[in-house]
Amino acid sequence: MDAKVKRILVVGGGTAGWLTAGYLAKMLGADLPGGISITLVESPDIGIIGVGEGTFPTIRRTLERIGVREKDLLRRCEATFKQGVKFVDWLHPAGHGGADNYLHGFQEADDRKGGPEYLPYWLLGEAGDMPWDEASTPQKRAVDALRAPKLANHPEYAGVLNYAFHFDAGALALLLRDQGIANGVLHIADTVQEVLCTEDGAIAGVRTQAHGVLEADLFIDCSGFRAELIGKALGQKWKSCTDVLFCDSAIAAQVPYDTPTTPIQSCTLSTARDAGWIWDIGLQTRRGTGYVFSSAHCDPETAERTLRSYLGTHGETASTRRLQFNAGYREVNWYKNCVAVGLSSGFFEPLEATGIVFAEIAAGAIANLFPWAGDYETSARQFNRGMLERYERARDFLKLHYSLTQRRDTDFWRDNVRAETVPDSLNELLDRWRHRPPNEKDFNPNVDIFPATSWQCILYGMGWKTDLSAKAGIMRLRPEAREAFEQVRRQSEYAVTNLPGNRELTRQMLAPQPGSTIQAFAGIRA
Repeated sequence: MDAKVKRILVVGGGTAGWLTAGYLAKMLGADLPGGISITLVESPDIGIIGVGEGTFPTIRRTLERIGVREKDLLRRCEATFKQGVKFVDWLHPAGHGGADNYLHGFQEADDRKGGPEYLPYWLLGEAGDMPWDEASTPQKRAVDALRAPKLANHPEYAGVLNYAFHFDAGALALLLRDQGIANGVLHIADTVQEVLCTEDGAIAGVRTQAHGVLEADLFIDCSGFRAELIGKALGQKWKSCTDVLFCDSAIAAQVPYDTPTTPIQSCTLSTARDAGWIWDIGLQTRRGTGYVFSSAHCDPETAERTLRSYLGTHGETASTRRLQFNAGYREVNWYKNCVAVGLSSGFFEPLEATGIVFAEIAAGAIANLFPWAGDYETSARQFNRGMLERYERARDFLKLHYSLTQRRDTDFWRDNVRAETVPDSLNELLDRWRHRPPNEKDFNPNVDIFPATSWQCILYGMGWKTDLSAKAGIMRLRPEAREAFEQVRRQSEYAVTNLPGNRELTRQMLAPQPGSTIQAFAGIRA
């Protein structure tokens, strides 16, 4: 193939389809004479999964590039602000005694140039008895106090603390659809009945029920787990990770708040249970909840009882739905003139909300590697290599949560720490960190979707011990480190005192009031 590539067909809508279409329309000039034309076809008879309600901070830049305004996201998608994930009872079972929760926050530790790196000094006790999530940034205390990450008069997608969003996934897909159409995407509501291939194995077009054959130069498979193009038509295999990540099912439910003024958490709550964990996400008028579990360790009836018990009185009347998935990914996601994005490409489980961020990454990579002159194979090689490395590293990061637990109360938790279920690549990282903490040199920002600070949060939140005693004598910046931890403490107090609650901020932004002076947090980076 060496003809110029000008036409894109996205097969499938939902969040992944419309995010990709809207993003590519902007980045590849769908509104310009020399740009691409982009069409999205989605079946009106196929619904979306609609429970992916959490995101990474990268979503702010993605939405801004697509053209979605932050206030429209709040208004149309029940959106609230997310500052990370709080893990409850992951280290020990409930009732073990003492606090058992930690935050994987989005805020990076403020290791100023020329100053001490915080973490080694924390390991040597210079922050006292403060846990790492509290000693490193003000975000833990802000989240515990149900504070939002910004003020209402901050610019769109900017705040004093780093953040992402929670939202209604179905509503987000509709918002992205409307913005995509505004960006120049042609929308066709129709059902794909057949994928037509050329003699050399590329895709020639798709036959639809009402519009006949739709042709394009590049096809993007956003058909979800069905993988109509990349899987069924082109035969690219799915690599299962269920030997590492056991969860393959979920029971989901939406419940109202106790009162219209109930405070909204500014993090995802992840509470461990016998055979998995429960997510709890606060939107403006409801909570999205669900029990993610391993069907090899728990039957659906027991899982539903577990979720209903967690929900208390709301659990007595809540409607539930069951979801099933196979943790894994495709090693080849770009084949010939077809690229898989979203669930057709890969999915692990809801832990850490990796689903949407992989769609963001894929859309960005397609825009960067777009084969304008028809050189599909060169683009495919680079795309596939990058996505494969990202999936492998994300798999290891998710397994880290499970493999460090001290829980031995059920088969699920005992099985998760068995040596044969932990990838060698993760064991290699853990071996490095026995006598030095993780830092940016352990990670490649081009492929690691979780930075060093994320690994640090999970590692030390789960009780990992890094022994620095052999080098303690050369740690000469202890006074500076103590002052740095004291500054974080002061910033934490300022955040708790001055930032609004999560519910209060959404109300302020949806009903603007006279602005107040924006106050900066010295030394805090978002």
